[in-house]
Amino acid sequence: MTKQHELDRVVIRFAGDSGDGMQLTGTEFTKAAAEAGNDIATFPDFPAEIRAPAGSLPGVSGFQLHFSSSEIYTPGDAPDVLVVMNPAALKTNLKDLVEGGTIIANAGMFVEANLKKAGYADNPLENGSLDAYKLHAIDISALTLAALDGSPLSTKEKGRAKNFFALGLVFWMYGRETESEIRRIHKQFAKKPDLAEANILVFKAGYHYGETAEVFQTQYKVPPARWTPGVYRNITGNEALSMGLLVGAHLAGKPLFYSGYPITPASSILHSLAKYKQFGCVTFQAEDEIAAMGAAIGGAYGGAAAVTASSGPGIALKGEAIGLAVMTELPVVIVNVQRGGPSTGLPTKTEQSDLAQALYGRNGEAPLPVIAAKTPGDSFYCAVEAMRVAIKYMVPVILLSDGYIANGSEPWPLPDLRSLQPIPVNHRTDPENYYVYDRDPATLARAWVTPGTPGLEHRIGGIEKDALTGNISYDPANHERQTYVRADKVARVAQEFGELDMRGEDEGDVLLIGWGGTFGSLRQATEAMRDQGKKVTHVHLRWLSPLEPKLDALIPRFKHVVCAELNAGQLRPVLRSKYLVDVVGLNKIQGQPFKVREVIAAIDGLLGDRVGASKDGETVVTRGEARA
Repeated sequence: MTKQHELDRVVIRFAGDSGDGMQLTGTEFTKAAAEAGNDIATFPDFPAEIRAPAGSLPGVSGFQLHFSSSEIYTPGDAPDVLVVMNPAALKTNLKDLVEGGTIIANAGMFVEANLKKAGYADNPLENGSLDAYKLHAIDISALTLAALDGSPLSTKEKGRAKNFFALGLVFWMYGRETESEIRRIHKQFAKKPDLAEANILVFKAGYHYGETAEVFQTQYKVPPARWTPGVYRNITGNEALSMGLLVGAHLAGKPLFYSGYPITPASSILHSLAKYKQFGCVTFQAEDEIAAMGAAIGGAYGGAAAVTASSGPGIALKGEAIGLAVMTELPVVIVNVQRGGPSTGLPTKTEQSDLAQALYGRNGEAPLPVIAAKTPGDSFYCAVEAMRVAIKYMVPVILLSDGYIANGSEPWPLPDLRSLQPIPVNHRTDPENYYVYDRDPATLARAWVTPGTPGLEHRIGGIEKDALTGNISYDPANHERQTYVRADKVARVAQEFGELDMRGEDEGDVLLIGWGGTFGSLRQATEAMRDQGKKVTHVHLRWLSPLEPKLDALIPRFKHVVCAELNAGQLRPVLRSKYLVDVVGLNKIQGQPFKVREVIAAIDGLLGDRVGASKDGETVVTRGEARA
């Protein structure tokens, strides 16, 4: 008889070849967890190779899901359950599995050729090397074909359905209802009914295998979490960001014009926005990144809410034109979904190494506001805020996301759009006493004049302009004055800041400062350390330019200040130079987010006056150059 066991939370990882459908499997189980009322956090991990050889280590694709009956902040440090579809997936992921964790392996793929590709001398499913884990070696490939015996599909097409066997098995293990998933399969494969029927048959076969196989003695239940009443949906960072841009344009009463060029992991912003033509959104796929930035500037000049998005390499190409947007003082939102660099770097892995680029990556003195999203859902609100600041201050704004946020998902309460404040737009129409660079005294924004307005013909461009008329000026004093005015305008964006995102008291032993996608790991680590009685406070920065003014009074109240980043230390020298304090770095550059245990170990080491490297490449705090 199957036992029922209740758990507070579970971390499960699906891993296999790119063609094994692990992203789809993880996404479908995430939907089921969301429907069951669990809090969820996901981490899709894509291979960098577009078509890596089947069964090879570089070709492994993974999807990790953390689902819980209580609030969670991260996709989990380590999986409790590892589902692997081939030896390479086992080889690359086993090191992360918790001690005594569960392995579900597709034994049908552990053949000599695949074992050799993964670097195994013999079969780990049979040699006792996995005895420390709960191993379930199941020939998923053969069971999939057996379930589709008599199907008109080809053998190759039948084999592709094996991910649904794994999905059905996991559905049974965690007591998920099957009806909703069957409806989703029908909908997803509506244009290919033969595939829909095949996937449903295999899904049911996996579910019933778990139900009848004697190797599974326990079924686990993760109760629903307690939620603030409202309507929720599961959303990825790029989906939320796209909606935020659209809503920001709507709040300004403007059509949204998006220009971009495909690049991982920003491409899905273009894909998402292209679906919203009925809401006045115009999307333009340019021939390259330079053209995309130029088109965005043209859109803003024409009076649209203009946006462009890319990743680090594309932002580098946009650099000169971004400087033009700074000089012309046009409202353009520039999204950078960061990935590992330099050059092509790690195109499918996460990193925060473009902060210095965002702050300084233009020739001349060309400051602009920089805002960073902290979670998938927060991307929506950051996009709205970036649009608001761009239009109110007549300035290009950089919005930083990263691969972890962009591809990850979480439950997101749908906002009450009526609670969002409109974005005032006042296009000047009165030609009397009009000067291009006449400025609003509060924001220093110049007037936004659309081309063709009678009597308001004007010139803007990349050569320095007279501080009032907009005529070309080579006067040294004028250039210096304009340079400082543009910088002062960016500094005044601090007027828009709300409450400081802080967990803990305003004094103590350690102030942990983070930004962007490190939020979940840092906040969860802080709460764990505070539960142990440690005087640790976490501050998460939303704006990186200008910096949060409240840090002036806060930083001196702590014995240690730690800046945590997924780079070699780019915000840390900014904080050191501005506040003249010995900010310590907590850095990791592995294409992976911080683990909560890494943060706790690093802070514990600092509190114990142990500063230096730890074993096995774990992240550490350093006083000099960052190391991991």
